[in-house]
Amino acid sequence: MTNQPAYTLINPQNGNLAFKLFSFEDNRHFDHIQRLNYFSIIWIKKGVGRVKADFAEHSFVQDTLFAFTPYQPFMLQTNGEIEGIALNFHSEFFCIHKHHQEIASNGILFNNIYHPPFVVLDDITKNTFNMLFGQVKMEMQNPDLAQNELLISYLKIVLITASRLKIQQHPKIKSVFSEHKEPFVLQNLKDSIETYFKSKHSASDYADLLNITPKALAKLTKSHFNKTLTDLISERIVIEAKRELYMSNKSVKEIAYELGYEDEHYFSRFFKNNVDVSPQLYRDTVGFARAVA
Repeated sequence: MTNQPAYTLINPQNGNLAFKLFSFEDNRHFDHIQRLNYFSIIWIKKGVGRVKADFAEHSFVQDTLFAFTPYQPFMLQTNGEIEGIALNFHSEFFCIHKHHQEIASNGILFNNIYHPPFVVLDDITKNTFNMLFGQVKMEMQNPDLAQNELLISYLKIVLITASRLKIQQHPKIKSVFSEHKEPFVLQNLKDSIETYFKSKHSASDYADLLNITPKALAKLTKSHFNKTLTDLISERIVIEAKRELYMSNKSVKEIAYELGYEDEHYFSRFFKNNVDVSPQLYRDTVGFARAVA
């Protein structure tokens, strides 16, 4: 098997990986739990298998595109041969939160607790990505003026294109779980979590809000989202915690208090249980606020 070249940029200030594009012809990169400190876009060009991500497990087929956030645990299990392309970028190189209005991928490709972390590419998108990744390789091999800016432009097109496709496929994703439209109570649940996640942390809180028994709500949540209600609440809290650690200079204690945790140490344990690193280490290795302070 031939070795595939990797095209890599390193942040000269701290030695962190900034941007990387590489091809793979086996699963050795992803056959164990990954908790990377950068964003990962993985295009499976050949192969089938299953992905374990966060609290869920899903099947995947050829031409699936995965999108994983920093420290999101994931692992690919394949049935036979696999080939593809992976694109990695650090938030210091391009922060999706800071550029949310431009690309709108946060909450669609990344940090979406209600749908699987992937999209299936159509022929038009495959052609677009092949062209874009070819341009990236050329630029990485022959760097010139404003290289970072040009690579960021290519990256934005990838993220916007994938986000648009995922929006188009949302009805298909929902139909996996049910032949009918998503029950109204689950839309109310999503709205309630968005409104109250900073103050209400237990599953029973949301069952009371929606006037439904905890058991019935748990059954609906599991069948439609393939996650427990506690998972959904926790993941929404973690998304907000990550955002504050990315974007602000607030102390961990301040962030904990704003998210409804009076005990900073309890919050830190909760965060580490879900992200596998402490809030402070996450900020030190992923956040960019320190660079602009």
